Amino acid sequence: MSETILLTGCGQVVTLAGPAPRRGRALNDAGVIKDGAVLIRDGKIVTVGKRATVEKRTQARGARKLDLGGRVVVPGLVDSHTHLIFAASRADEYEKRIAGASYEQIAKSGGGILSSVRKLRAASTDDLKRAAKVHLAQFAAHGTTTLEAKSGYGLDFESELKILHLLRDLNREQPIEIVPTFLGAHVVPPEYRHPGGADEYVNFLVRLLLPAVALENLAEYCDVFVERGAFTVPQARRLFAAARALGLMPRLHAEQLARTGGARLAIEVEAASVDHLEHVNAADIRALGKSDVACTLLPGCDFHLGLQRYAPARALISAGAIVALATDFNPGTSPTLSLPMAMSLACTQMRMTPAEALAACTINAAYALGRQARLGSIEPGKDADLAVFDLSDYREIPYYFGVNHCSMTLKRGKVIYRRGS
Repeated sequence: MSETILLTGCGQVVTLAGPAPRRGRALNDAGVIKDGAVLIRDGKIVTVGKRATVEKRTQARGARKLDLGGRVVVPGLVDSHTHLIFAASRADEYEKRIAGASYEQIAKSGGGILSSVRKLRAASTDDLKRAAKVHLAQFAAHGTTTLEAKSGYGLDFESELKILHLLRDLNREQPIEIVPTFLGAHVVPPEYRHPGGADEYVNFLVRLLLPAVALENLAEYCDVFVERGAFTVPQARRLFAAARALGLMPRLHAEQLARTGGARLAIEVEAASVDHLEHVNAADIRALGKSDVACTLLPGCDFHLGLQRYAPARALISAGAIVALATDFNPGTSPTLSLPMAMSLACTQMRMTPAEALAACTINAAYALGRQARLGSIEPGKDADLAVFDLSDYREIPYYFGVNHCSMTLKRGKVIYRRGS
């Protein structure tokens, strides 16, 4: 049955309308309409503009009217890097880091990602699903309408497929759109921790696990953690060649703890995104600025690890790079579901403007997931994915750090979160 909804009384409608992705100065063009309104029909945006104009056009259309009382409306937030499925927190490691242990020291002692692997392998699908649904409800409560979710805490045939099957089920059972990514190459699993084991594990991924993922169409992307202690550039290159042949597009974790050449590999293989980038150099930045690879920055990870070095957002933007933001939601290094908090950190720690930060987790994040044609901005023809904030100015979203002012979230025109309900 056809449904028409008029969102009116918007103090600001932040449209982010225009060409996508955004680069350079265009990142600051938020496309703000004051005293605005949005007309939605059957889950799509029909019209956006000044309140008086839109209301006049819709008088005879029988729209259900919803007055937002001066609140701010932005595109539904897009989180383009998460590790949604895990079995338990790693709060014990948090305490160890406070006492002085490094990320790499914890990993070498059997903690870190391998700790999450052990717990996930032992967890039931039902328990994992219950936890994920709680997390997804919190994502919606913070304005997120679409997110990417990776495997990577299984690292064996059965457990990796368990995660990806679960992501497929969750896509059917709840309203947030989930974009699945295969991250079998997260770290080398314990059973391959012997001389030559990393290459043996890559062989296993190429010959058995990647084809199984592709056969069931369980993922759109293949991610590799290119880092010391994880996988090398040649190993990642081999994995990406196999993934491409099976229809999975590359994306990378790269240059997080040290410069390994992952950023240049991302350009070489025409990856959808390269994420982290704390240790890129000036030449890498220039190359990324000339590429079409999205640079997804994850300030929540640096914050939670207590690091002083954040990704060079200003240099990347000046070079013309496509900059996106994401939470990196995961149990070890970034246990936050809040893109508004990621925006706050981007503004204070990486000196991005509020407009740049918002564009980075809407239209550019949609680009990083190949969905910029229907997500990431408020324009006629696009999905009616919207987040409403109980604020008078969109710049207050990152200004109030650690405070959630999202009062309503819509996915394809349906309310999936309303404060107090």
